[in-house]
Amino acid sequence: MTETLKGIAASDGIAVAPAYLLVEPDLSFEKKSIADAEAEVARFDKAVAESQAELESIRKVAAESLGEEEAQVFDAHLMFLSDPEFTGQISAKIKSDAVNSEAALDEVAQNFITIFQNMTDNAYMKERAADVRDVSKRIMAHLLGKELPNLASIDHEVVLVAEDLTPSDTAQLNKKYVKGFVTDLGGRTAHSAIMARSLEIPAVVGTEKITTSVENGQMLIADGLDGVAIVEPSEEQVADYRKKGDDFAKQKAEWRKLKDEPSVTADGKHFTVAANIGTPDDLAGVLENGAEAVGLFRTEFLYMNSNDFPTEEDQFEAYKKVLEGMNGKQVIIRTMDIGGDKHLSYWDLPEEMNPFLGIRAIRLSLKNKEIFRTQLRALLRASAYGKLGIMFPMIGTLDELHQAKAVLAEEKDKLVKEGVKVGDDLQVGMMIEVPAAAVLADQFAKEVDFFAIGTNDLIQYTMAADRGNENVSYLYQPYNPSVLRLIKHTIDSAHKAGIWCGMCGEAAGDSIMFPILLSMGLDEYSMSATSILRIRNEMKKLSTEELASLADKATKESLTNEDNIELVKNLMADK
Repeated sequence: MTETLKGIAASDGIAVAPAYLLVEPDLSFEKKSIADAEAEVARFDKAVAESQAELESIRKVAAESLGEEEAQVFDAHLMFLSDPEFTGQISAKIKSDAVNSEAALDEVAQNFITIFQNMTDNAYMKERAADVRDVSKRIMAHLLGKELPNLASIDHEVVLVAEDLTPSDTAQLNKKYVKGFVTDLGGRTAHSAIMARSLEIPAVVGTEKITTSVENGQMLIADGLDGVAIVEPSEEQVADYRKKGDDFAKQKAEWRKLKDEPSVTADGKHFTVAANIGTPDDLAGVLENGAEAVGLFRTEFLYMNSNDFPTEEDQFEAYKKVLEGMNGKQVIIRTMDIGGDKHLSYWDLPEEMNPFLGIRAIRLSLKNKEIFRTQLRALLRASAYGKLGIMFPMIGTLDELHQAKAVLAEEKDKLVKEGVKVGDDLQVGMMIEVPAAAVLADQFAKEVDFFAIGTNDLIQYTMAADRGNENVSYLYQPYNPSVLRLIKHTIDSAHKAGIWCGMCGEAAGDSIMFPILLSMGLDEYSMSATSILRIRNEMKKLSTEELASLADKATKESLTNEDNIELVKNLMADK
């Protein structure tokens, strides 16, 4: 019987294929007393080593198929495997309680999971529960001699069905055969959704009950455009959705033709569509999708992908590679945004009740000036090889901005005195992600060459709602008039001061937000590389003259997030 389930559209496209249920092996075990503790610890160590080798292989595949930024998630898993706080506790329990590895692993892992899950005020630490669960499951499978599902072995077209997909799962997907996936859990910002977009396969998440609604081999439709999954569709539905999928594929082929075209509106106004990247390895996708600039290079990944602080030379080479690769197009590089949900194993940062409101980003840089100076020297040296913009994150006060600019000026003077060439057209800008900075944007605009709006943090700080906390997820409202007023004020303030304003948060590539931003005159839109051609195509259909009243309606007449969604949908209905 046909059943239609509503979920969240996590990755565009249509998939029609038999369902493939991701079935986990039975990892139940019996707790046993052991006589030889040393032999049992050696058995546990062997399972850990096997898990480590397996994860390193998966990480390598992920880096090649998805890009270095997406592969970073496996570093957290590998960190747990090499963390004596985790594995050491298990070994100690085997010895002290004289129990088998399975029992010790389960007890210690459950303790870690409980601790992390209870950290409700810290989204980053709460998410570590999933990492512990994934890692411990892998070790347990090796201890029991069981095999975890090998998604890489799928050799026919399927729509993957699971309660949820771990990063390990999605890294093994072969898009030739896995045409899409549907899950019970998850949202657009989940790792699995992000990876699906990188792989460009359709995904519907958060259906709540797909795993109990479909059986292996049953025909399944995954509509990643509208967030719908249809179990056992009729022949007519299959035909309709195959046509919808074909139409979308043709649309994407048309978008490909825009790769080398400028980003212009229907009335001939040019705006810049740029890409966000995490490492120099992401440059291939940037060029393949015709980005006109790099609007955000997240340098923290250079730190997170290292066992120690990256040297000045290491950073210089990475920045230089991107600047040269962009062939004269602008590259905006953000100074390290460590803290909050981004941690380094080798940097012992203070424990904080709320790290998102604590010592992070520019605050951390200004408290650790030698680390900051090393990065700024590398950036200044690299500026001779392209059109560079240096951007400071999390600026909240004019004093912070003045301090950051002063350190930059000092390092520039030193390099010039050393006879090191620094770029002539270097620009200095700041992120607008703290509401205090948005409110005083007219003052900040006098101090910088550009603004870049970071919507992820701006929204959660404005709405006082942790974007990683599902209990308040309803308050994470990108189109709320209060958020839009801050964005409009920031753009207007930039233009009055004669500087440009961009956006590098998720909202820049959002189909609802985009027309609103265009009506506000936002100059640069930076997004995931895979969204660029879609947005460029959307821009071609829109006239700034037709959109003239949209900004005022969205910020003055609308009362809610939902009002603005409806406003844009009605506007775009005939486009």
